[in-house]
Amino acid sequence: MAESRLHDLSARGQSVWIDYLSRDMLASGGLRRMMDDDAVVGVTSNPTIFQKAISHGDAYDAQLRELLAHETDAKEIFLALAVRDIEAALDLLAPVHERAPEDGYVSLEVDPTLAYDAEATFDEALRLHTWIDRPNLLVKIPATKPGLGAIEDCIARGRSINVTLIFSLERYREVVEAYLRGLERLVASGGDPAKVRSVASFFVSRVDTEADMRLEAVGTEAALALRGKLAVANAKLAYEHYREAFSGPRWEFLAGKGALTQRCLWASTSTKNPAYSDVLYVEELIGPHTVNTMPEETVRAFQDHGEVRGDTVAEDVAGAHALLADIAAVGVDYDDVTLT
Repeated sequence: MAESRLHDLSARGQSVWIDYLSRDMLASGGLRRMMDDDAVVGVTSNPTIFQKAISHGDAYDAQLRELLAHETDAKEIFLALAVRDIEAALDLLAPVHERAPEDGYVSLEVDPTLAYDAEATFDEALRLHTWIDRPNLLVKIPATKPGLGAIEDCIARGRSINVTLIFSLERYREVVEAYLRGLERLVASGGDPAKVRSVASFFVSRVDTEADMRLEAVGTEAALALRGKLAVANAKLAYEHYREAFSGPRWEFLAGKGALTQRCLWASTSTKNPAYSDVLYVEELIGPHTVNTMPEETVRAFQDHGEVRGDTVAEDVAGAHALLADIAAVGVDYDDVTLT
């Protein structure tokens, strides 16, 4: 019998990661307890999460005073504070990574202000990988149009990347293509693709938030009946593409060289609308070779009353295709909803 509902979820082949990190949770043993009690095997972070952690309490004060004695650049001070937490989490998760190389990762994001500058994003991603030279570090790069080139170039250099802020199926297909091209370039240059890991972070609840607003503006009975459905359908169609892209002769060649698939990661999985189940974006997106990165409230909710019913992300894919047609039929533009 599984130790908990999240252990049961993990046994289905979906990795449980959390989407927050702070010095307090590291010092108090909170992350260690979540690894033991909640099947947590990875951590994602972003600048907003770190800013919130740094601004609360006094856990960062001593290091901040040290930094201010010789550093005046706000970005460098911020990075130094964040990197210390990242390194501590990497150390804690290193045994997980050694046992199961697809997990045990901690993500650190490039400066978001660089998201539309491919060269600067590439340079900063390499800098972060050099600064934190650990095999279980993922550097996060946003999936903007310019970001695609930086992602491909990083993969071609043998660097592990968490591609973040994916909303649309078209952009997801482009992300997968950038990953495949990067691997092909890496292999052609004599590199070892077995050392490269990547996840494609598909944002979920934000899609429903945006779509629901537009459906309510339309206001018809048909439109209102579609609320709360697009995000799950969108993710199911992304998973369908994942299974298609990582099969066939092109992928088999790369896999033969040791390459590993770029797993789908379901992000933004807290439920924003209180009318919906607080475990909606976990229960409906269970599937092998995927990751769900959750905020603490979603972890607690799923442990309390979540259900593991099977590989739900692969169920009723035809219905997901039909839903996109229904959304268009009531006058909501999918491409505009998912525009990044």
